Amino acid sequence: MSIILAIETSSELASAALLRDGVVTSAEAAGVVTHSQSILPMVQSLLGDAGIKLADCDAIAFGSGPGSFTGVRTACGIAQGLAYGSNLPVVPIVTLLALAQACHDKTGARDVLTVMDARMGEVYWAQYKFDQTWQIVVPPTLSAAVEVMPIGEVLACGNGLNAYSTEFSSRPFFSDERKAWVPHAAHIAHLGAIAFAQGLGVPAKSAEPLYLRNKIALTTNERLEKAAKALA
Repeated sequence: MSIILAIETSSELASAALLRDGVVTSAEAAGVVTHSQSILPMVQSLLGDAGIKLADCDAIAFGSGPGSFTGVRTACGIAQGLAYGSNLPVVPIVTLLALAQACHDKTGARDVLTVMDARMGEVYWAQYKFDQTWQIVVPPTLSAAVEVMPIGEVLACGNGLNAYSTEFSSRPFFSDERKAWVPHAAHIAHLGAIAFAQGLGVPAKSAEPLYLRNKIALTTNERLEKAAKALA
């Protein structure tokens, strides 16, 4: 079985995980000033506890986004750096799919809507269906919360539900229990192993974050216009 090291920093939670012999061990840190300072010590600890070196891994998976602009760049950059140094392939995993995997693992749901807070009055969202493997129903999308329109009945999870609870609380898929979930490296590792087995690993230089938004901040006039539209 493949040994996969996974990194996830797309939200306020930084996490790392090691999948070995079908078992995942992980570490996490929340509320850190910069994820770049917390990930490498976690990676070193996981490898040390397992008694292996980075070169013993088969691939490095990372949460490629969407998510925090800085966060997804951090995960990609660290994964690339580790991969270059150990001559390993990199496996980018969509963060929204990792959330869907978490939802499936914890609830058994097969029709899943994942919603992440994108700030600036918007959310990242996608819809997936599990039937032996994951199928994309609605690809990763950036929109206002009110524009989230899943197809059919779904079970939803993700911190976007919490960030825009006013817009989501009356929707049939809303859940208090799952409204604060964020992607985790444990699920990145699981999906990374599947993708690696399918030959989806890429050279370190080819790894890229998934951005759905070109701009990371609104101008003052744009914020005022958005507020005016919301009140109209």
